[in-house]
Amino acid sequence: MIRAVLFDCDGVLADSESIANRIAAEELTALGWALDAHGAQQEFLGLSLPDMCPLIERRVGRLPAGWGIALSERIAQAMAEEVQPMPGAAAALHSVAAAGLPMAVCSNSARAELAMKMRVLGFATFFGPRIFSFQDVPRPKPAPDLYTTAAQACGAPPAHCLVVEDSATGVAAGLAAGCRVVSLVPGLGVPHLPDLAGLLGFAMEAHPAG
Repeated sequence: MIRAVLFDCDGVLADSESIANRIAAEELTALGWALDAHGAQQEFLGLSLPDMCPLIERRVGRLPAGWGIALSERIAQAMAEEVQPMPGAAAALHSVAAAGLPMAVCSNSARAELAMKMRVLGFATFFGPRIFSFQDVPRPKPAPDLYTTAAQACGAPPAHCLVVEDSATGVAAGLAAGCRVVSLVPGLGVPHLPDLAGLLGFAMEAHPAG
């Protein structure tokens, strides 16, 4: 029985990955690692900034002091101006709320950036205090910490939580937490959800109450 739904943010609720990838590519190209937005996505999809930095330093050497903070601030500013909801996201949130299921959002984004995206998109009220950044837990995805914390906040055992993801990193985190996981991207070893607007029906069909 599904008792709570736990959402990733970027690529699931917020159409934000292209923005972050574009800016990361520009900043890394300036440091000597020539990347376009697609290359940045391939390198960093689903990773938190603390996990990105060692990968970057292996390619460009020691990063300038404050580089990560400056990158986060530039991304957050662009998000505030450009971010849009993913298709079907609002419908999915409304349907889950109407069913009386608690929800949480769990992201490897920085706390301030995540809160801003929820506010700009008008999604914050669906989650209340259950908006979790990697900065709110000891370890980011692919560790299970974000999803175990969110499940506890929703008052549901992880085995009765449905995680909605779009990356291998996020899927690994959800499975490690003991949650049921679906992905908007096929080929990640969990059921594929082709249409986010059909989330509630998918959950009830796949995991009926009983």
